[in-house]
Amino acid sequence: MENENIKILVVDDEQDILEFVSYNLKKEGFKVETANDGNKGVELARQFNPNLIILDIMMPEVDGIEVCRMLRKDANFKSTLIVFLTARSEDFTQISALEAGGDDFIAKPIKPRVLLSRINALLRRLERTEVKVEVEVELGGLRINREQVMVYKEGRAIELAKKEFELLNLLVSTPGKVFTRDEIFHKIWGTDVIVGNRTIDVHIRKLREKIGDTYIKTVKGIGYKFEF
Repeated sequence: MENENIKILVVDDEQDILEFVSYNLKKEGFKVETANDGNKGVELARQFNPNLIILDIMMPEVDGIEVCRMLRKDANFKSTLIVFLTARSEDFTQISALEAGGDDFIAKPIKPRVLLSRINALLRRLERTEVKVEVEVELGGLRINREQVMVYKEGRAIELAKKEFELLNLLVSTPGKVFTRDEIFHKIWGTDVIVGNRTIDVHIRKLREKIGDTYIKTVKGIGYKFEF
């Protein structure tokens, strides 16, 4: 995927951040649009249809986490890459952002090399996941449609956040296999993403709440597996 074919939307209430990030991305050949608040960001995302969205977490009125939640509810943005800009490093903030459907974080103050490295790493992962796979799989009463990014249980649709879906999709790819925590981190969040230690546990808990607690087994001290 050539850079000139990739569209990136940057949403931040600080004009100097918008100009700085936009300048560095355009210099690499990306198509860039900017918005200075959350509501404008959502509206522009629907017009611009970006491949990747960079969201500031701390914005007045509608913050980045809420913008992410709003976009993930739209089928057009189920698989769009979303990166958060944040000056905060608490586990709670990271977990809230990831639960909303975020893919990565970039810490402020922003360093151009880190910004471009993270974005290129995410785009490489996106290219790898675009390999043709079986669209739908049915296991133990669950029907998982990878194209729709939806899960159905006994005919009832279950809404999952993006990372919850990716985690479930990973576990059902090899039923009975124990996926270690390191393996899950690597496959779902990538080696370049720094997240809190509780992130996997929170996503597993959310999955169990939504699909039922009989499918995902904890293998103490190792990781998790899917059984049906």
